[in-house]
Amino acid sequence: MTDRNTGGTEQSPRRRGQGELEAQVLAALRQAPGAVTAAWVQERLGGDLAYTTVMTILTRLHAKGAVARERAGRSFEWTAVADKAGLAALRMRRVLDGESDREAVLASFVTALSARDERLLRELLAQEPGDEEH
Repeated sequence: MTDRNTGGTEQSPRRRGQGELEAQVLAALRQAPGAVTAAWVQERLGGDLAYTTVMTILTRLHAKGAVARERAGRSFEWTAVADKAGLAALRMRRVLDGESDREAVLASFVTALSARDERLLRELLAQEPGDEEH
């Protein structure tokens, strides 16, 4: 958009998607020294995000099981439970849980994997529970 007063262009702030915001909030929480407030998260993410937006993202992450919260006076303090990969896994599981034919969805997912990803999935499925090789 052209600024009529200066003849230059006016850049509006880039709008971030919900998934990107969730990942940024999780990253900030993972760097926190412990449980932190939403205001702390907002400060770490920069001044262009409204406090209410940060609260909305934290509440959504809490509903997904990616963050925990504990009452601190009249507000909450937040901690990360999942990392970026864990958040993606939660999203995948939520999609799967929303489908009536899980077998068909999983079969379709597996057949669409690259040979490398299929091999990795098979290796992961073959591991004993609690075995953390990868």
